[in-house]
Amino acid sequence: MGFLTRSKETAPCTVTISHRFEELSAHVKFNNGAVVNPGDSVLVHGAEIMAPYGEVVEEDRTATITRASKLEQLWTRATGDFEFMELCEFSFSEEVLS
Repeated sequence: MGFLTRSKETAPCTVTISHRFEELSAHVKFNNGAVVNPGDSVLVHGAEIMAPYGEVVEEDRTATITRASKLEQLWTRATGDFEFMELCEFSFSEEVLS
């Protein structure tokens, strides 16, 4: 892979959607062991998955992983800490502001 070129690969995956009181989440696990690196993007193919309230739904799908170029990887690593720090500026507390 070149310094400015991207590559694509497909991978089988399992999508897990949880729509429960204690957890609202969506996870993708690559069944072939593929790993997503900083700057990469993932597109899961297929129709939208809807989990009824109180349930967890799992479906097998195919995903396309677009690998970031070496330059994009370097940029993501260099600027990722700044984006994380923006998240750290917020906090949650039980105190009521008046």
